[in-house]
Amino acid sequence: MPRVSPERLQSRRREILAGARACFARYGYEGATVRRLEDEIGLSRGAIFHHFRDKESLFLAVAEDDAISMADTVAKHGLVQVMRDLAAEADSPETTGWLGTQLEVSRRLRTEAGFAREWEDRKQAIAQATRQRLARQLEAGILRDDLPVEVLAGFLELAYDGLITHLAMGSNSSNLDTILDMVETAVRRR
Repeated sequence: MPRVSPERLQSRRREILAGARACFARYGYEGATVRRLEDEIGLSRGAIFHHFRDKESLFLAVAEDDAISMADTVAKHGLVQVMRDLAAEADSPETTGWLGTQLEVSRRLRTEAGFAREWEDRKQAIAQATRQRLARQLEAGILRDDLPVEVLAGFLELAYDGLITHLAMGSNSSNLDTILDMVETAVRRR
């Protein structure tokens, strides 16, 4: 049997994650049956579960991949940029990126204690990236200095959580750019 290169394995893994992300976004965790995963990904269950132990580990891999990507965006551009990306995605006819995953993560955090415990480290990575970026902005004189970084981070995280809830409810998003401008202005030095 020929050996598969590490690059090909990594490529296949990314392909599986992209298809699974779309499936979980479209159907939610419960509705993303193995049959639907196979159809969306375009691979057999054997090929999918060769890379992932089960549906739970596949979902966690998608969510973790998104959390890493979001933490990277936070580190480079801030949490408000993540919110802008989520809001822009909400306007697209097919939610297949971060938003779909975040909506499902939020639901599972609320309803599954085991998932919440397992998710804590991933949540902390985004929180740490937010605080580090805010500290850099404070040092650069961009961030307001009348409140501790911890308070400003809490404000941004609350705005983020509110945005997720807003988008989950399918609320009108026509003013979100202006609202997110206000959120960003609230943490800037005047």
